[in-house]
Amino acid sequence: MYNAVFFILFALAPQIAEQVDVLPVWPGHPVGFHLHTHGDMQFVAFYDAERRMTVGRRHLDDTHWEFHRLPETLGWDSHNYVTMTIDDDGYIHLCGNMHVKPLVYFRTAEPLDIGAFERAPMVGDRESRMTYPKFLRGANNELLFCYRDGNSGNGEEIYNVYDHENKSWRRFLDHPLTSGEGERNAYIHGPVKGPDNRFHICWVWRVHGGCETNNNLSYAVSDDLMHWRKGSGEPVSLPMTLATAEIVDPVPVNGGIINGNTKLGFDSLKRPVISYHKFDENGNTQIYNARLENGQWRIYQTSDWDYRWEFSGGGTIIFEIGLSGVSVHEEGALRQSYNHKKLGSGAWLLDERDFSIIKPLKTPSRYPPELSNVESDFDGVIIRRANDSGGAPEPGTHYFLQWETLPQHRDRPREGNLPKPSMLRVIKMKTDG
Repeated sequence: MYNAVFFILFALAPQIAEQVDVLPVWPGHPVGFHLHTHGDMQFVAFYDAERRMTVGRRHLDDTHWEFHRLPETLGWDSHNYVTMTIDDDGYIHLCGNMHVKPLVYFRTAEPLDIGAFERAPMVGDRESRMTYPKFLRGANNELLFCYRDGNSGNGEEIYNVYDHENKSWRRFLDHPLTSGEGERNAYIHGPVKGPDNRFHICWVWRVHGGCETNNNLSYAVSDDLMHWRKGSGEPVSLPMTLATAEIVDPVPVNGGIINGNTKLGFDSLKRPVISYHKFDENGNTQIYNARLENGQWRIYQTSDWDYRWEFSGGGTIIFEIGLSGVSVHEEGALRQSYNHKKLGSGAWLLDERDFSIIKPLKTPSRYPPELSNVESDFDGVIIRRANDSGGAPEPGTHYFLQWETLPQHRDRPREGNLPKPSMLRVIKMKTDG
């Protein structure tokens, strides 16, 4: 399950500096798009109105786009996001449209040239059932690629590393990072590079395709993404399994925990905090925060809601509850935001000692009001956004993508009429001061 909606937090009031139309895009269901600003150029990868995988390029001082379509077409599956990166030599790497499918990977034959994309190999092994591709940078800035080999309820997490000299991929880890041993798989959040300069991950295990079978919140940390430890500092060998991994909270199957809602944050002492939800003793869904204290995990209940989110089955679902990780807000206090089907969206000021709620916090809009108006008149259409994985060259500015789609539909085709294609836009924001 992949949630393609990302949010940009601005420290000061945001203002629109520029809006640039890209192309009309597929509105029938959500799937993740990708924006990458590289120097004075900008690249976007998406599915067009006919669901064709498309890459666009422009210079930042020009609103005209060049486009190149790749030989891939999106089905009715919200897992099949598209992701890309640019390596140290300027070659563009792109991957996507995979949900338990063979590798779909393209690389440009020339630096920054979207017309030079070629289908390319990677390692050649364990690449027939791939999901959740991710490009990332390692401790020494090496270009890495990770993905799940297998399927929900039976999968392993694989890491590759790119050799710039030979323009080829090889295994970064000799063994999978995690293994479900044929009986489960790990849904991993991270790696997140913390304020301690280490890489942190947390995850839940799933027994089979039904999301209600998520269980056993787990954690590991690494200095280099190769050698992993438990929170206590004890080394853990790879692959990490249910028996060998550190269990933060032994939430059982049907215990109210779900992948996509386990988030890492850090307190003022740089201690990792895992935020998640599960059922309380009365069967209601509550937010909990688990913090690593002196090598051991201590669990705190934060919310006290009279509501149970009962989820089950497979496919991409609509989340009734969402949450953020914690962040330092002021001395002795943390901030945590949430959204709730009945209560709406909000944020709390938390006592750093015990994660109790001191008071609600005002949650000013992250975007100007005009960006929150749905343009489509088709019932149920909502706004989607995606952050820039690169960096704007101007200080105090950020870019993101915005478009509109119908909500998740369990990865099944919709019957009847669909909304008209939505305009994909790149929006440049600036902050006062």
